[in-house]
Amino acid sequence: MTGVSEIREAIGESWIPQIYADRVRPLRTRAFEMDIAERESSPEIMDTLLGCELKAGRVRVPCPTRPVARYLAVFARLGCRKVAVPYDITQIPDLADEFESAWAMTERQMALAATGLSPQSAGRLRAALIRELRTEIAKIGSGELMPLFDTSTKQRKD
Repeated sequence: MTGVSEIREAIGESWIPQIYADRVRPLRTRAFEMDIAERESSPEIMDTLLGCELKAGRVRVPCPTRPVARYLAVFARLGCRKVAVPYDITQIPDLADEFESAWAMTERQMALAATGLSPQSAGRLRAALIRELRTEIAKIGSGELMPLFDTSTKQRKD
């Protein structure tokens, strides 16, 4: 049976926690908490009058823009409750694209690994992989609730 580690090796640089650690966490970020269940879900992005909402299960998470909703949808799909969101909104669309393509590659590798397995074994493999992704992202952490700004109100140097 193909394990999670073999799928991870096949994915390589597109491993979602690695992208999160290398591209998101070094940036100035703020912690974002979603009140969702820690299990796989199928999130939907819904347009409203006040922006976008991300619907994961029965919970709706308000998002200011569609790229933020796309970014959070990848983590909601994995069941991650706390994630870091870049403070610079111009970087979020590129990161959302990268995370979405990494998720597509992960699904392709899961499908390849599950060929020839019984539906129960394939489900266990999928659950184990998603659990591994979720725990690695949780270990990396979501950072501070708000980023620290070095703002000095002093106008003169004494």
